[in-house]
Amino acid sequence: MTIETPRLMIYTTSREEMLKIIESQTDDTLKRAYREMLQGCLDHPEQWEWYAVWIIERKDGTHVGDLSFKGLNNDGSVEIGYGIEEAHQGQGYATEAVNAAVMWALRQPDVTRVEAETEPDNHASQHVLEKCRFVPAGVVGEEGPRFVRYH
Repeated sequence: MTIETPRLMIYTTSREEMLKIIESQTDDTLKRAYREMLQGCLDHPEQWEWYAVWIIERKDGTHVGDLSFKGLNNDGSVEIGYGIEEAHQGQGYATEAVNAAVMWALRQPDVTRVEAETEPDNHASQHVLEKCRFVPAGVVGEEGPRFVRYH
């Protein structure tokens, strides 16, 4: 699966690519999260895009970050997570990638809303969500305030 924006290519990784990401990860928390994502892909191959790592690259091939969904829930919700490498932050890549991925997700037949959580003090991420038309959901999740975007 590939999504193209004016500056970016956003695409799902294969099993082999996910294994390489896991092997190269030095942060134990992220390594565990990537393993869980791969397991989700293997457990639900027909829903690969809802569990896989999506690579975010500039059109010149420069890797700028990644994003992922955390499975498709029975109530039609999906949660998105994203990260942009420090050297590429502040250039609008997160907003461009998140908006494109959310628009794609909301066009899928079983999706009613997209949700996200941010650390309470991660104002940059909250700003990305605001620019992508998310609104506060009024609850706090495991990672912090929860935001939602409907069709």
